[in-house]
Amino acid sequence: MKKTILMLGIAGMFFAGYLSAVKLFSNACAFNESCPYFLGYPACYFGFAMFALITLFAALRVFGGTGDKRALSAILAVSFLGIIFAGYFSLAELPVLFEQGLSFYFFGLPTCVLGLIFYVLIFALSLWEYLAQKTDDVAAGGIL
Repeated sequence: MKKTILMLGIAGMFFAGYLSAVKLFSNACAFNESCPYFLGYPACYFGFAMFALITLFAALRVFGGTGDKRALSAILAVSFLGIIFAGYFSLAELPVLFEQGLSFYFFGLPTCVLGLIFYVLIFALSLWEYLAQKTDDVAAGGIL
């Protein structure tokens, strides 16, 4: 499970990194999609930062270096923020999606929706692991 979360974080970081690099170097949005902005900056920059944090914490879990529970809690928090963030921008794409259809988008879905899917997967896997650890703590007589 740890490695799966790490791989999803890396994939999300590369995807958001690509979107960010295209925007930074060409001042255009990748795949001819709209470029939503947050606090005056492209949303993909924030997505990249969140995926980078998830990747960092997941790598610390896989390779050691920090408390497993702390890193898992951080992944849960960042992925939850990512769900809210990408969800907000995904909702803004719904009118275009309904008007233009899936063929309008390069991947069939807006890039914000793809990011949202990654955040949901990471959150679900992390929550599953977190709850399993809590169950193990209770079974071992530990304190929650």
